[in-house]
Amino acid sequence: MYFCGVNNPILATNAVNVMIQELKIKNFMSFRDEVTLSFEATKDKTFEDSHIIEVAPGVRLLRFAMVYGANASGKSNLLYALEFLRSFVFEKTTDLEEQTGTTPFKLDAVTPKEPSEFSLKYFLGDIRYWYELKLDQKRVYLERLYYYTSAQPTKLFERTWERGESVLYFNPAVVKISTTAKEELSLKCLPNMSFFAARAQVNVSMPEIDTAREWFRNGVMPIVEPETEMFEYASEKMLDDNGLKKYLLNFVNHADFNISDVKTDLVKRPLSKRFVDMMLLDESTPANVKEQLKKDTSIDSARTQFVHSVRNVRGEETYTLPAGSQSAGTMRTIGIEAGIFEALNKQAFIFIDEIEASLHPDLVEFIIEQFLSQRKRAQLLVTTHYDPLLNTVGDDLIRKDSVWFTEKDETGNTDLYSLVEFKGLNRISSLQKAYRNGVFGALPNIK
Repeated sequence: MYFCGVNNPILATNAVNVMIQELKIKNFMSFRDEVTLSFEATKDKTFEDSHIIEVAPGVRLLRFAMVYGANASGKSNLLYALEFLRSFVFEKTTDLEEQTGTTPFKLDAVTPKEPSEFSLKYFLGDIRYWYELKLDQKRVYLERLYYYTSAQPTKLFERTWERGESVLYFNPAVVKISTTAKEELSLKCLPNMSFFAARAQVNVSMPEIDTAREWFRNGVMPIVEPETEMFEYASEKMLDDNGLKKYLLNFVNHADFNISDVKTDLVKRPLSKRFVDMMLLDESTPANVKEQLKKDTSIDSARTQFVHSVRNVRGEETYTLPAGSQSAGTMRTIGIEAGIFEALNKQAFIFIDEIEASLHPDLVEFIIEQFLSQRKRAQLLVTTHYDPLLNTVGDDLIRKDSVWFTEKDETGNTDLYSLVEFKGLNRISSLQKAYRNGVFGALPNIK
């Protein structure tokens, strides 16, 4: 497949240069046993320039991965694990009874009583970090952060659960922190929230740890699901980001959407009387918000309109149509591309569940193609049922080590495995047909 290369000036402002190397999950949702998703590339040199970033000498990481599997096989749960980590590390709480939000494997008599476990290795620049988290629905039992200045990891901090309280340890050779600051952090570090959330409440300098926090703050974007309102996100972003507008116009022009321009402005939309009355009666509504609602019962909202160019018997004409007149596929494409634009801009990680939802198969390939054509440290992980993509593996668009499968066994446990674990791939003329014929598993068990 030819990379037509949409020519866009993607500026790496506020780039965090983060790439995930490996994620391990255990006892989370449908993953009872430990599984590993690795972005480390094999020795295969296929699509080296577009797929691979050498983040450190000898460490080559993939920019793209896709996961196949039957419905309810655990594909989405893999993404939910990433989303859980992304949100939990900054989730502040003052209520000791509030649950952590983790969900253990429930189809077993033992696992619901055991903690969930996560292990994440990632690069920030050329420095590798390793974060570990072990928790149940009530408390964190173990939290650790390492970094690598040599082949062996150096511990930055460790948080354990001992005698009914969280105990913090900082490596004195690396993290310089006073006794007073450590005591304050210990007080803030409630059992049902992360160390990073506690650290955000204490005014202390910990540059080595704070640098690692960049992955959680800016290095990974929120999950994009089929029902995520990405078009609204794109509209809001276009109000003050002309670069995004140019990027989207370039994309839709190459994708032949018949759209010649996009216009976005702010308009006032009236709030319903029922909503206003409800907000005014609600005791939790801040006083300043209530005062504003008494003065103005409208809200500023982004309005996006599309200029379509057509050619008919009168020649070339243009028509401006509201966003509501566009197809669901057009709106989702624009939303997804707005998210990918930000991931490229930040050189961050973005993950999309069921990327083919509302999209034509050729458009799915084009989205992946355009992402890979940008030589950035951004990473894209998608789940999909669109198996014709398998016929682009090897010599067209996608590398073999970018393909993963999820399969649920009779106990309800999800296994995660890579295409490269199978032998004889070079002798298979059609990976799509092989998949359909059950060679790789990960198919619905229809009886």
